[in-house]
Amino acid sequence: MSNTLPDLPYAYDALEPFISRQIMELHHKKHHQTYVNALNAAEAAYAKASTPKERIALQAALKFNGGHINHSLFWKNLAPASSEGKGNGGTLKDGPLKDAIVSAFGSLENLKKEFNTTTAGIQGSGWGWLGLNPSTKRLEVTTTANQDPLLTHVPIIGVDIWEHAFYLQYLNVKVDYLNAIWSVINFEEAEKRLVEGGGAAKL
Repeated sequence: MSNTLPDLPYAYDALEPFISRQIMELHHKKHHQTYVNALNAAEAAYAKASTPKERIALQAALKFNGGHINHSLFWKNLAPASSEGKGNGGTLKDGPLKDAIVSAFGSLENLKKEFNTTTAGIQGSGWGWLGLNPSTKRLEVTTTANQDPLLTHVPIIGVDIWEHAFYLQYLNVKVDYLNAIWSVINFEEAEKRLVEGGGAAKL
């Protein structure tokens, strides 16, 4: 079945002033659509490949265009900011996710610091993740390079650190973008992923 570009669950300008309409339109309509198109092409080529060598040669394209998976998660990961009176973005309520964050990091502020420091340290392009370790059932901060999907953990929160996600607004200052994005993180969606991933069981 062909992959398609998902609709955003909010308007392109809904995340302002933290992420501009211009960035959201370009990021969604152009960049994500490109990953969708390329993934479909790679999957079609893989289906037609007649030798193991041909299939192996297509692995990199399939992996890179896992950007479709990452971006589909990323859009749901965001919500209009509660600080702007627009939605629930940036608000962490009492519940399993808050308990898990406090257990693993001591506080939300500590998580933000560790996440931002780790993610800002990515050389080149990649993604910063808050993931659930399936073995320990604890939250951990980790990163993936390029458009590699997170396979070692259950993804709870993912942040795109490719320049197309922030350059038009924050130029090359990744730290400003990372500080701002917490105002539009959809913690309700993150909590849902945590519970579905079994991370609430041991809390």
